[in-house]
Amino acid sequence: MNRTTLIFIIGICIGFVVGIGLTLSIVHCLVRRRKPTKVDKSISHRAVTIPVNVKGRSSAVSVCGIPKYSYKDVQRATSNFTTIIGNGAFGPVYKAQMATGGTVAVKVLGTNSRQGEQEFLTEVLLLGRLHHRNLVDLVGYVADKGKHMLLYTYMSNGSLASHLYDFGKSREPMNWDLRLGIALDVARGLEYLHCGASPPVVHRDIKSCNILLDQFMKAKVTDFGLSRPEMIIPRTSNIRGTFGYLDPEYLSTRTFTKKSDVYSFGVLLFELITGRNPQLGLMEYVKLAAMEGGGKVGWEEIVDEQLNGKYDVHNLNDMASLAFICVNEVSQSRPTMCEIVQALSQLCKRNGKTLGRTSSAAALKDVSIELDQIEAKDFTSTASTDILGRLHSR
Repeated sequence: MNRTTLIFIIGICIGFVVGIGLTLSIVHCLVRRRKPTKVDKSISHRAVTIPVNVKGRSSAVSVCGIPKYSYKDVQRATSNFTTIIGNGAFGPVYKAQMATGGTVAVKVLGTNSRQGEQEFLTEVLLLGRLHHRNLVDLVGYVADKGKHMLLYTYMSNGSLASHLYDFGKSREPMNWDLRLGIALDVARGLEYLHCGASPPVVHRDIKSCNILLDQFMKAKVTDFGLSRPEMIIPRTSNIRGTFGYLDPEYLSTRTFTKKSDVYSFGVLLFELITGRNPQLGLMEYVKLAAMEGGGKVGWEEIVDEQLNGKYDVHNLNDMASLAFICVNEVSQSRPTMCEIVQALSQLCKRNGKTLGRTSSAAALKDVSIELDQIEAKDFTSTASTDILGRLHSR
């Protein structure tokens, strides 16, 4: 090979390498200069800081994983905040049609609510890591020019409370199967908070207003403003929550635990059974009824008249018996949410409804033991125990 040929080959190689380098550089520049999409203009998915004022002190908290919207985005989506659908504890709630085509509910924080800012921050931080089919999803938030808002999945059938108390010409009373299904949905949501989340979370404000229903009447738990990881719940002098649902032990000790959520859930079960408002003396009504049947039977005396007798008496008494143990004044005698889910699942199967869970006929086991053979304290046993069978024999 002569010198001229060698120089020619080397020149070709150098040119090839330089050409590849230039091509890669051009592609890199084009990618970096690519125009953002329509969604990118209005939403930021990067880690951001939320300016908040907690306990009189201004601070900024880093949040990632939840889309951040601008105030103008939400103002436009709510037709300048004219689509109000309700009122929360700290401000109005609007229906919003987002530019991306989705429908969401927007909870607006009152501008002068310090407690509301704390609860806003709690919901953003908690719901950023909590995901379950029976919890309402937080799909975005606004922290813009002193305005704070939370954007949730829109639940077209509203709250459980509205179906229990505001039915009329356009809304029929809920049947027994639906009430039982809602009870199981809520129990599963709480079971996830208590047993599936890490660290575990206590809700602290379970009530019918905080249970929302989607287009298929599936229930989801919402409003996590008072929620806390179980390990950091301080003893406090201020009572938080909703009277009528509050654990008597919490009222005396000022210490909220998972079993306090269980008590509130028991009240919710009685609310589903009776159609009565807990803030209007429901539990006094329940205690009088329990004196007649020892908390085991006879609950049909207080059942919601709107059911018109269309329910299985045994099924009703089993559910009420479970509710009665949930509201035991001694927290250690209450079942766990895992045990409650087991019991309600068996009730649904006995009622001829799987309500969202598929199972083979062979799995529908029915173990019956008389309720008077056990004490409420037995509910501290392992989750594998047949809880429903111990509640009531067929």
